Amino acid sequence: MNNLKKKIWIEAEVVEENNDPTDDNTDVIVKFSDNSKWVASFFTFKNIETIRRKNQETGESMNGLYYWGSDMILIENVTRECIERVIDGLIERGIFDSVFRRCEDEPFIESD
Repeated sequence: MNNLKKKIWIEAEVVEENNDPTDDNTDVIVKFSDNSKWVASFFTFKNIETIRRKNQETGESMNGLYYWGSDMILIENVTRECIERVIDGLIERGIFDSVFRRCEDEPFIESD
């Protein structure tokens, strides 16, 4: 993967529900030049606390007792710059495919 070119789609760039990159979460799809596609969900540290408080009020997740998300990566903020740094770091360390889930059946949406 280290030598493959990649394109990154970040849901938060196309869905403008939250304008605070330090308190948000977003799905990210990475497509490599070998046509493999990988997905993970990025959550900010602050967003986990926001979700926990909401769940305490709504009763979800046993009143905020726990939170679970598949393919979750905790991150400082959900800006493209920060997400790309994390992805590059995972690739450099050889653990990208342990953190992201391969998703050949998912459509790849290219951002403008």
